[in-house]
Amino acid sequence: MRIRIVDAFAERAFSGNPAGVVLLDSFPDDGWMQNVAMEVNHAETAFAHPLPEGGDADWALRWFTPVTEVAMCGHATLATAHVLHTTGAHAGPVRFASRSGVLVATPGGEGMITLDFPTAPLSRVDVPGGVAEALGAEPVAGFDTGPDVGDLLLELADEKTVLGLFPDHKALAAYSTRGIIATARAEDPAKGYDYVSRCFFPNVGIDEDPVTGSAHTALAPHWAGRLGEPDLTGLQASRRTGLVRTSLRGDRVLLAGRAVTVIDGELLTP
Repeated sequence: MRIRIVDAFAERAFSGNPAGVVLLDSFPDDGWMQNVAMEVNHAETAFAHPLPEGGDADWALRWFTPVTEVAMCGHATLATAHVLHTTGAHAGPVRFASRSGVLVATPGGEGMITLDFPTAPLSRVDVPGGVAEALGAEPVAGFDTGPDVGDLLLELADEKTVLGLFPDHKALAAYSTRGIIATARAEDPAKGYDYVSRCFFPNVGIDEDPVTGSAHTALAPHWAGRLGEPDLTGLQASRRTGLVRTSLRGDRVLLAGRAVTVIDGELLTP
């Protein structure tokens, strides 16, 4: 069977966040999918299969990190939609049945794909004692992102502080279900983005995720409220970097970006 490596939220190869994508006739044993994800060893590998016509969704979709299955993943959803559209396996908007409900990916002009995801229910929380030492910076404010995302969102003083973080990943694991989103307002919006972020997910085997679609379901409402604008662009400032265009629509967030297929190969394991 075919396996593809796709750079998502990327304008060019070797940027954005790489994801494995495997299209199947049905889902095989969970252990097999976990082993494939471990072998691929990217933040997530997506597995999808077509569903019967006439239902609420067109394809079933699941995501695995190298160590566990996750309930939501934006970049691997974008990567899967990209593969479906570029290979002709599906035309037009595609509805994915997932553990986070039905997620819709709509192709647009110049390779842009827009994802329709649920908005994370943010609630302000006290910053836990010790998190500043583990992160390497003192947060301005802390927010719980709800059970589906499972992160602690921390607003920091400025962009420079976010870019300069060198966290203790092992220590960060104690402060949330999945990990930590560190974010700040952009110093110069003329550069093409309104806020910056970095995401650390030691609890699912990812010390720093290159570009995280699911985190932007929390970043979008946070910065829309702070900046007074529903339509924004976030820069995830990992080593690979990536831009995510976010549009807050009440209880839904639209996440838009491009993707590039980098590897198209044959998966030989039965």
